[in-house]
Amino acid sequence: MRALTRLVDAHDVQPGGRDYERGRLLMAEDVNAAIRGAVAAGATDITVNDAHGSMRNILPETLHPAARLVRGRSKHMGMLEGLTSEHDAMICVGYHARAGALGVLSHSFMGHEIEDIWLDGRPVGEIGLAHATAAALGVPMAALTGDDSACAETAEWDASVTTVAVKYARDRFAAELRPADEARAAIEKAVAAALATPRAALPVASGPATLSVRWQSASVASTLLGIPGVTATDTRTVQARGALPGLYRLFGVWMRVAASLTDQPPYC
Repeated sequence: MRALTRLVDAHDVQPGGRDYERGRLLMAEDVNAAIRGAVAAGATDITVNDAHGSMRNILPETLHPAARLVRGRSKHMGMLEGLTSEHDAMICVGYHARAGALGVLSHSFMGHEIEDIWLDGRPVGEIGLAHATAAALGVPMAALTGDDSACAETAEWDASVTTVAVKYARDRFAAELRPADEARAAIEKAVAAALATPRAALPVASGPATLSVRWQSASVASTLLGIPGVTATDTRTVQARGALPGLYRLFGVWMRVAASLTDQPPYC
């Protein structure tokens, strides 16, 4: 939700924020544009996973009737709940750049607690980890929407992914906005084209990967060492080795532990 058309700060995307109710409607409009594109490309089975914050942002009655909605939390696979090897493609709507990047509302999963993430030594955020996990299932990321920083980050991971910049970052909480009708027309067109483009089947990955996370709090890292297979590289960084998507699910457990140990409201 953070990098959707016209949304730039916490008041737009967090329940209780002065513009949240408007923001959740804008979220549905971007998602519906992607659904229309998928339908135009011939998609007949579309699942939407509401994956921001409370995961109860999209009002079911505002969603395009061609799609089914996965709503609420907690979900074992979080942002990727419902994704299986039977899917032909994954579309990511409203993504943002990773922690430390100069992008609109940039962060990695938890706004305060996670400073950095690495996958096999490579810096990664929500985009890269979603891409890698989907690829492990044999599902390509076909298209992604977000600000220009998110689109650039996606291109670094996989230049074949179609991206749509719906805004252009001026700072972390400021952006130049594309007109809404223009942005949604671009989403619809891009998704339709991406899904209509033949793609070679991805081999399902089975080898292990190493996921490392540097936390803001040493308390989180210390507590996570009680989970079998988790080791420390310093007082605030833990890692584990395993196969995706299981490693992604384990990371979700880490975040739930971190949330239980901290008392800071999310900023985005």
